[in-house]
Amino acid sequence: MKSNKNHIFLDTNVLIGAFSGKELDKKCLQYLYSLTGKHLYISTLSIAQLVSVFQKKQTNAKIKEIVKNLITKFTLIGFSDKDVALSLNFEGTDMEDNIQYVISRKFNCFYFITNNRKDYVNFFNIEVLKPNEVRNISQN
Repeated sequence: MKSNKNHIFLDTNVLIGAFSGKELDKKCLQYLYSLTGKHLYISTLSIAQLVSVFQKKQTNAKIKEIVKNLITKFTLIGFSDKDVALSLNFEGTDMEDNIQYVISRKFNCFYFITNNRKDYVNFFNIEVLKPNEVRNISQN
């Protein structure tokens, strides 16, 4: 399965960081939003994780505002029991990262943006970037 350099997948930790006020993660999102000709993706798993993390930190109204923002900027990729089963075939150090990788491959994402690069060293057909490296992604 060939990767598409116009497809960018964002990991949960960057989303949580951005909406928690981490400056590098916020700047990463701003840059990604500015790109033209690129398709931005997150998983439905990421939405659930973000809601779970913020449930005790934010009001429901604020969480809904964040989710509404995300669904206007990103294409959400769902996952199934088959995706979870496929993720069991990978030797990544973090099971959730295995699942995110499998989800990102459903749309042939080339770029995978995460704060945990070390957790993705065993995966192929992706270029893993940290939020401070997204400017390496060109407009076209």
